Amino acid sequence: MKKEKFNSTTVWPFNQDTLETWAYYDNVFSKIECEKIIDIGINKKIQTGPVIRSKNEKETKETKEIRDSKISWIYPTNEISWAYRRITDVILDLNDRFFKFDLYGFIEGFQFTHYKEPEGKYIKHVDRYQGGHTRKLSLTIQLSNPDCYKGGELLLYDSYKPVICPKEQGKLILFPSYVLHEVKPVTKGERYSLVGWITGPQFK
Repeated sequence: MKKEKFNSTTVWPFNQDTLETWAYYDNVFSKIECEKIIDIGINKKIQTGPVIRSKNEKETKETKEIRDSKISWIYPTNEISWAYRRITDVILDLNDRFFKFDLYGFIEGFQFTHYKEPEGKYIKHVDRYQGGHTRKLSLTIQLSNPDCYKGGELLLYDSYKPVICPKEQGKLILFPSYVLHEVKPVTKGERYSLVGWITGPQFK
């Protein structure tokens, strides 16, 4: 019997890791549609953006040092069902092409977020939180015209050097919820965005 030859190696991989760090979709919403969503978000109950900590994490910083933003929640109603439907179609397409996660859908509603000069921000964090729903994918949609503010870049970290996401109005950015990311301080003007988390069964 002929003996098989093996290269000398210390690893025996089952599969290659082909998972993308992020994906995007252009022009999910038009300028007019973005402005309509901004109006809807502003007219909801506005509150200070909370900071989610793990159950073992001590509060060593004031909330505003971690996150400085205002938010409201946009749940599926007749007023906004068109946006939910369109985002769903885009998510299913991007997930099929880039992530292939098992997904349930939106459990928490959309978070309308308002960052304002001089230091509206959210420092490095992940969207996963222990003891909650299994967030698998996070999305953010740029609602503001990028000419109306400075700063406020969304940065994604898949290594020591971050990916600086594009800021075009109506663009959707999608990434796994365990990816480290941040929103840099808005130094001038105001930045509005729509944020959501797609849940699914536990990773295994």
